[in-house]
Amino acid sequence: MDQPFYLFGFGPHRSKLIYQAGQLRDALTGEVRYAWSVDKEHFSPADYQVRLQLNDGSALTITEDETGVQLTDRSVSFYQTRSPVKLPRFDGHKHRDLLRALHGELLVNVMPWGPVPNLWAYPRPWYRDAAMMALCFAATNNLDLIAPWINGLSQPYDYNNKGVAEADNLGQALFLISLVSNASHPLVAKVLKEVSKYLRGNHICGLSDYAEHPVYQTKWLKYGLRALGLPDPYTIPAVSDSYSALFWMDFRDQHVAHPRFDAEHLAKWPYLNIAEAHFYNDPIPLPTLAYPLTREAEATEAHYWRMSLVGQNYVTQRLAAPHTWHAAELFLYLLDPKTPA
Repeated sequence: MDQPFYLFGFGPHRSKLIYQAGQLRDALTGEVRYAWSVDKEHFSPADYQVRLQLNDGSALTITEDETGVQLTDRSVSFYQTRSPVKLPRFDGHKHRDLLRALHGELLVNVMPWGPVPNLWAYPRPWYRDAAMMALCFAATNNLDLIAPWINGLSQPYDYNNKGVAEADNLGQALFLISLVSNASHPLVAKVLKEVSKYLRGNHICGLSDYAEHPVYQTKWLKYGLRALGLPDPYTIPAVSDSYSALFWMDFRDQHVAHPRFDAEHLAKWPYLNIAEAHFYNDPIPLPTLAYPLTREAEATEAHYWRMSLVGQNYVTQRLAAPHTWHAAELFLYLLDPKTPA
């Protein structure tokens, strides 16, 4: 069994650090920054903190706050890495602690080169995951953390699924641009030019996750166009689409029933089940407060060998944790007052 761990380093400018088994290491290289002889350890994900009781009788805490990552040893505090982020406390919300912990799992996966699904298994940002992360950061006033990455986007697709140009990326790119810029951004014209490649009547249809999802893709396109104040001549097709219910942000009345995601999806890709529950306003089982809260398994493009920095079991089980699409869907589900959470 791999040792429990906790990640520090919110946003693109703080060093990524991992505490595990008495060591504070660079999360990307494995270099040991500090090592202690630990008697007891306590993880507090909602407080972004690890508390250690050392074998010499002293205590030590590692805490992340809006300024940086702070190490307190024998009443002396000093920051290991610093750069401002906003950490709302969600006081008064019945799921305050879960929201805080999920927010941390999102923030720690913002790299200098952009927001990624998991800082080990995914070296590049994915538009789909990033768009959901952006919805969260808009709610917590942290869009500035990913604004440089969004402003620097130059391609209509992320090409992350075996180099496939995925049609849902078009709407996601437009939506992301709308958060920090306007229709004059140079990527917008490129996206609009690409739309004609997927037109089938008044909707688009291409590949997303290696399958056609015309409802999901057209919903994203319409959402992005409207976010930028651009004309939207497209019509959501009245066809069955397993991804239709993943888009809960708008157009809920335009949906053809489809079999729901099953237990296998919940085990491997829980973000699908949570998004679907959000669409239908269904209750979901909530996780106990632990770290990490989120995960993804058996993904085709994940580099699971990089999870060896955490433990070999993650590699063997083809498991990445934490995972930002999962974190974003659960965060937004809990934050939505219309859900039965």
